[in-house]
Amino acid sequence: MIKKLMGMMLVAAFSLNVHADEASLRKAIEATYPKVRVESITKTSYAGLYEVFLDGQIIYTDDKFSFLIADGRLIEPKSKRDVTGERLDELTKVDFSSLPLDQAIKVVKGNGSRKLVVFSDPDCPYCKRLEQKELVNINDVTIYTFLFPLEQLHPDAVNKSKAIWCAADRAKAWQDWVLNGQLAKAGNCDTSAIDKSAELGRKLGVVSTPTLIFADGKRMLGAYPAKDIEKAMSTTPAKK
Repeated sequence: MIKKLMGMMLVAAFSLNVHADEASLRKAIEATYPKVRVESITKTSYAGLYEVFLDGQIIYTDDKFSFLIADGRLIEPKSKRDVTGERLDELTKVDFSSLPLDQAIKVVKGNGSRKLVVFSDPDCPYCKRLEQKELVNINDVTIYTFLFPLEQLHPDAVNKSKAIWCAADRAKAWQDWVLNGQLAKAGNCDTSAIDKSAELGRKLGVVSTPTLIFADGKRMLGAYPAKDIEKAMSTTPAKK
């Protein structure tokens, strides 16, 4: 009987501690994100990890809310640092100096002092949006465009890439196409650079276009606003 009572007391004490932890955690979350509604908090069976259901999504954290895991990313709540994103930036860095820039279309804007590499598909709508809406607003940069046709998505992208590459003025042909929809007449030339660019992209893990690579080796996926590209370049030391 005594053992049974002790067991019941231990269970009750454990339950009180769990509820106290949950209440403390709820308070910490609401203090950091006052506009977020916490629906439920459940302690998991994984080493002090709590499941928090809020605003229609699940995050994971510890009892002190010293970190949170959302959408597969580890976030530092107070500073809002995306720890996973920072590590991915480091782990996917590219050695910019090793890139075969002679295989890319070179467009110089202004003094061309800053460097930017773009993997682009001629038929990719986001690549055109990047060129038409964002890159046109950026000056003093040299842009190296690696033609990276995604043939499974855009069957004619290879032919367009070859026509642009074989033009007398590749930079003009590229800009005529992405800015004005005017494609250069197809000519005959060595187009092995396009195949080499595809191989380079696969080696670097490029899976979508546009993919931007900055002089410090960090990358950006998608047609980001000009201000974000400017910010990334402003924190990047210029390389010869």
